Amino acid sequence: MTNSHEIDYEIKGESIQIVEVELDPAETVIAEAGAMLFMEDGIQFETRMGDGSNPSQGLLDKLLSAGSRVLTGESLFMTHFTNHGRVKAKVGFSAPYPGTVIPIDLAQSPGNELIVQKDGFLCAAYGTKLAITLNRNIGAGLVGGEGFILQKLSGHGKVFVHAGGTVIERTLKNEILRVDTGCVVAFESQIDFDIQSAGGLRSMVFGGEGVFLATLRGTGKIWLQSMPIRKLVQALAPYGRSSRKEASSLLGGLFER
Repeated sequence: MTNSHEIDYEIKGESIQIVEVELDPAETVIAEAGAMLFMEDGIQFETRMGDGSNPSQGLLDKLLSAGSRVLTGESLFMTHFTNHGRVKAKVGFSAPYPGTVIPIDLAQSPGNELIVQKDGFLCAAYGTKLAITLNRNIGAGLVGGEGFILQKLSGHGKVFVHAGGTVIERTLKNEILRVDTGCVVAFESQIDFDIQSAGGLRSMVFGGEGVFLATLRGTGKIWLQSMPIRKLVQALAPYGRSSRKEASSLLGGLFER
């Protein structure tokens, strides 16, 4: 695996954050396609199939790696931003919806690994390897939806994860924590992650907390988000096109102009 580049960064904003990465000459940062906000003179980008963590990787391996990213709902390609100038230059990245950017140093994580929800990765230092990992409970994962397919980030550099709303960082000490499946952003790889039913039939149907919950067990850090994209979409749905249709059918169009 390629040694990760040591990049400098600054996170800007409050409720809608961006990350501004400063690259020395010849340094590279990899990012999801479409995440770039701006780049200064001297930085050039190239779209590649793969994260570049293994330069000797053959075409077939690249295809398999890229294909696994499609399973997570991400683009087949990744964008590599490299500073080809002679002085430091900056490139900025933003997420597709409002939220918080979490910087994590894989060199400080046990096993130099981090497990991230399938749409949580934003960008990382060159040399970071991206792969998928499947929840061991296939049945619950397929029915529960979220939490079945996750991303594994490994390496020795900095990675940036995007979360919706406010981020809560917790350190479990041989504990168990149950969380709404969509609210889990990331966790250290030694944490045991599973998806389980929420409880009895009445609670599952009328409780309003969902049919399944994510169960995190063990010792290590976890990151939670207060507003996953699923909840944001559900909150905005009543104000979309369907709300006008419903109002028209119920009120006979009395309030339409």
